[in-house]
Amino acid sequence: MSPAIAALTALVFGVVIGAVAGAVLASRRATPPAPDPLPERRKLLDALRSAAFLVGEVDDVVAANAPAADLGVVRGDRVALPALLDMVRDVRRTGEDAAVNLVQVRPGRPALQLAVRVLKLADGTVVALVDDRAAALRVLESARDFMANATHELKTPIGAITLLAEAAEQATDEPDAVARFARSIQHESARLADVVAQIVQLSLVQGGQIGRPDEVEVDDVVAEALDRCRVAASQRSVSLTASGTTGLVVRGARESLVTALVNLVDNAIAYSDAAARVVVSVRRVRDEGADQVAIAVTDNGIGIAREDQERVFERFYRVDYARSRRTGGTGLGLAIAREIAEAHGGGVTVWSKPGAGSTFTISLPRAAENGDET
Repeated sequence: MSPAIAALTALVFGVVIGAVAGAVLASRRATPPAPDPLPERRKLLDALRSAAFLVGEVDDVVAANAPAADLGVVRGDRVALPALLDMVRDVRRTGEDAAVNLVQVRPGRPALQLAVRVLKLADGTVVALVDDRAAALRVLESARDFMANATHELKTPIGAITLLAEAAEQATDEPDAVARFARSIQHESARLADVVAQIVQLSLVQGGQIGRPDEVEVDDVVAEALDRCRVAASQRSVSLTASGTTGLVVRGARESLVTALVNLVDNAIAYSDAAARVVVSVRRVRDEGADQVAIAVTDNGIGIAREDQERVFERFYRVDYARSRRTGGTGLGLAIAREIAEAHGGGVTVWSKPGAGSTFTISLPRAAENGDET
């Protein structure tokens, strides 16, 4: 090949290579870089109600949502629970999804009951989803206890009615005995009806069915509750008195609030001696920014021992079972009052001293009014 032809060939080859290289570079410039998936994954984690987090290749938490920190399963950029970290490592190594229930014991605190699912993503990142099962387990346990207690409470009057009916049948030639048995059957039937009615009421309250919320005059609630309790009070010669601040307003369901207060007043009457005094007092309480209405029911009855005060709001619990049977108590009144107060964003507290009486206080958020002073 002559020098001239060789030079020409080299020139053409250089031009072609340059064109190809230019085309490749232009193509690379035209293709945008792949987006970083982490921001999108963080948005997805934040949208989840479950505690969720992403773990990188060196066990570092690269993203986590707020529930994960609140639940304590992550701490900074590390997985806080050793058992959970072991699951993450196993899934990373095997590539197989894992789902398990974990119980994490914590010194001085309730154990964590966790439902965990861990899976590996295509890029090697591991994602963990964690749900706190404690609340659900408490609900199941409460439901089991409720059913057991309700069954027992219903069996007692039903059994008594059966026995009394049999006794009445065998005493047909004794009119006085038949009349006595009939009165006892009526008493047990009324008690059975009360238990059923209160069970239904408690189930409605627990289901959030407290009625349509509206502005409610506290004075009207107190007046209605006292009117409903006057017959029971007169039978025991107990005086009922209202006192305190008037004109306060709360937001809620009037009938439910009356029911809660009736239960507290009935309880005060039942555990007071004859000729005692029950006072319903109302006051406005402002504490650390909270503006509440406190409705207190005070009696000078037998009082409640300290060890019983923590249990009086439990369903079917009775401080004095014999007195409760005499007065027709079901053991559900205080539980219903608490459920209603909590459904309205408030609560119920108790102060008591044996021999000095008791005070049960319902606290409810006060409804703001036009022209209110802050």
